[in-house]
Amino acid sequence: MSHALLRGDHHVHSTFSDDAVSTLAENVAAASAAGLTTVRLVDHVRQSTPWVPEYLAAVRALRVPEGLTVLTGVEAKILDASGELDIPELPSGIDRILIADHQFPGIDGPLGPSAVRERLDGGWAAEDALDQLVSALIAAMRRHPGNQLAHCFSILPKIGLSEAELGADRITAWATTAAETDTQVEVNEKWGCPGIPLLEALRSAGAEIVASTDSHIASDVGRYARVTEILDRWRAS
Repeated sequence: MSHALLRGDHHVHSTFSDDAVSTLAENVAAASAAGLTTVRLVDHVRQSTPWVPEYLAAVRALRVPEGLTVLTGVEAKILDASGELDIPELPSGIDRILIADHQFPGIDGPLGPSAVRERLDGGWAAEDALDQLVSALIAAMRRHPGNQLAHCFSILPKIGLSEAELGADRITAWATTAAETDTQVEVNEKWGCPGIPLLEALRSAGAEIVASTDSHIASDVGRYARVTEILDRWRAS
């Protein structure tokens, strides 16, 4: 449990993402100014995304300050309970896919939070919903090993559930799979997840934990508050 984690930012968006405002070069300069040693440049993709080769060429053309390692990534949502991702065919050069719970992985496709809340209100047991979510995460890690979980379990408060309801068995299975599949798990500044019990399970399983801001503007790169608080409380626990 070291604040050395804060020397890296493993989830930084650029203008290749529709909802971000800073360029790749601006993010790299911000990472260097923040004293980071590692930055992962990441942008959102879908199955129809055509620009990944252009993105990789732009990363290769960057002037990287001494002492900073620049990694690449693309962020894709889990589509369904089988762990399929919304991702195009990727050329070589992407270091890690960021597997994201932007929507709930339904049996037949992704469900928005309001649809899941309606089902829960209509009698779908929370235990069954949690089983389906964790099973989908595990399936995604097994289908796409060697990647990274982005803001994992950020979907829970959106559907009216919480990490506290996951229970030890689900958490252990999830953390063990992360370790077995070489899946990095980020502590996410934007969403403040995952929490201490999940981080402890990851550490016990031998999984790799990284820090991320999920920044969409260069001024946020490497600037941690919620992650620092989580790590402080974890160290004190």
